[in-house]
Amino acid sequence: MGRLLFGIFLIVPLIEIGIFVLVGRAVGLWLTLGGVVATALVGSFIIRWQGLSLLGEIRQLAAAGSLPARQIADGVMLAIAGALLLTPGYFTDVIGFLALVPAVRTLVYQRLKSRIGVVAGFQSTTRPGPGFKGARKPHGGEAGNPDIVDLGEDNWRDK
Repeated sequence: MGRLLFGIFLIVPLIEIGIFVLVGRAVGLWLTLGGVVATALVGSFIIRWQGLSLLGEIRQLAAAGSLPARQIADGVMLAIAGALLLTPGYFTDVIGFLALVPAVRTLVYQRLKSRIGVVAGFQSTTRPGPGFKGARKPHGGEAGNPDIVDLGEDNWRDK
């Protein structure tokens, strides 16, 4: 895993530099830089729009009591897409824009779903007995403890 990340962090910048040189030769420096800024701005707006829509879906599914695993995976992919689109470069922008396409996210989700298991559940245990002894009375004293006297403001004075 370490070698893979090292390779990515080494190769991706080299690819980006090569693409910058090619695009810069074709359209010039200012259009090259403007294109990078424009893709970051457009990507940010698309991610915000899709992210808000996705958040609504997650809330609806959670309120209905079902696990929104697919929507959470989409949210993770949108976050990755956002990071890629905000990273200066055309190569990362292409990958980021691909991650915004729902069909691509579906394909990635299907591939990863077989490798990653999502487990959700709730566990509760009960046992016979007298119950919880740490209960409190509504006015703040301990329930059932005769050694505790709850004094009001008028009945208390500092010695």
